[in-house]
Amino acid sequence: MRTRGAVLREVPGRFEVAELEVDDPRQGEIRVRMAASGLCHSDDHHARGDQRVAILPFAGGHEGAGVVEAVGPHTTGFAEGDHVVFSFLPACGRCRWCAHGMQNLCDLGASLGTNARWDDPTSFRLSLDGRPVGQMCGLSTFCEVTTVSTASAVKIDPAIPLDVACLTGCGVGTGWGAAVNSAAVRPGQVVIVMGIGGIGINAVQGAAHAGAATVIAVDPVPFKRESALRFGATHAVTDIAEATELGRQLTNGQGADAAIVTVGVTLGRHVGQALRAVRKGGTCVVVGLGEVRSREGDIPLMELVLYQKRLQGSLFGASAPSADIPAQLRLWQQGALKLEELITTRYTLDQVAEGFDDMHAGRNLRGVIVY
Repeated sequence: MRTRGAVLREVPGRFEVAELEVDDPRQGEIRVRMAASGLCHSDDHHARGDQRVAILPFAGGHEGAGVVEAVGPHTTGFAEGDHVVFSFLPACGRCRWCAHGMQNLCDLGASLGTNARWDDPTSFRLSLDGRPVGQMCGLSTFCEVTTVSTASAVKIDPAIPLDVACLTGCGVGTGWGAAVNSAAVRPGQVVIVMGIGGIGINAVQGAAHAGAATVIAVDPVPFKRESALRFGATHAVTDIAEATELGRQLTNGQGADAAIVTVGVTLGRHVGQALRAVRKGGTCVVVGLGEVRSREGDIPLMELVLYQKRLQGSLFGASAPSADIPAQLRLWQQGALKLEELITTRYTLDQVAEGFDDMHAGRNLRGVIVY
C-alpha cells in the first residue's frame, strides 16, 4: 500500500515528505497506522551526518505509537486493533542479553545500521519510485503507516492516549533509566543532569523519583532551566562549572554522587567535566551522542583510578522495554510520572523540518508529530 513519510534524500539534509510504498507484513511483522511520533535528536544526528545512514532515501523516526491494522501470517501475540508503542531497540527474547533482562543490548541491535530487515540486509519494507528506502531503527515512525518487526513492538493499555504513550519508546526510558538504572540514584543523593532536552528532562524526573535530595539541572537555555524545576530539579544553573561548585557546597566539598551527561551533541570535554564533578566513588553516566567516529576524550585518569570513580555508558537507560514501557505508563496513570507535560509542541507530518528547527532553537522539550 501507499503511505506518506518524511525522508532524507541526502546527508547532510532535511526531512521532506514523500509518497512511499510500504510492504504487507511478513511472518513476524505487523503493519501499524501511526498515531504519534516524537522528534528525537537521534533523527537529527542522521540528518546532519553525525551517525551513518546505510542507504538513501532514508525514512526517519523511531519514537512512536499506533494501532495494528495487519498481522503477518503465522505471527502470534498481536491482533488487528492492538495499541502498540515501538521500542527503538528490538528485543528478540532469546539471546544472552535478553535472557538476563538486558533487552537494550539485544543482539538484534547489531542489524539496526543496515536500515533493512534484520534477517536480510538486502530486503527493505519501504520503497520510493521503485528504490529501496531505509528505515530508522527498523521503524520509520515519520510514516503514516509502517511495517515493523514484532520484536520492536510493545502492546499497551488502549485507554492510554497514543501521543502520550509514544514518548516511552525512546526519550522517557533513556533519560529515566539513566538515573534510575545506570546511575542507580539513591534517596538523599546529589545528582547533576547536564543538558535538559528530551532526554535530560526525564533524567531529572528519574533522579527525583529515585529520591535524590538535590537535582541540579544544567542548561544555557532559560526555558529549559525553568522546565527542569517543574519536573523535579531543586536547582537550575547555566553551566557545569556552577553545578560542580554547587554540588561541592552541598556535600562538604566532596562533590555530587552522580552526574548524567545528556547533551544533544556530546563531546569529550563534556564527559571530562561531568566526571570531575562527582565525588570519590561517584558515577558519571554518559547518554548523549555526537560524532560517532570521534575518538576525542578528556578523562582525568588520575581521578578515575585513584578516586575510584565510575564512568558508565547508558543505552536506552539500561531498559528492558517489554517490561519498562508498560511500567512507565502505569506510573503515568498513577500520577507519578509526567508525560503530557513533556510535549511542548504538536506538529503535522508536513511540519517535521520545522519541528527540528524548534529543537535546535531550544524551544521544545519534546515535539510530537500527531497524525
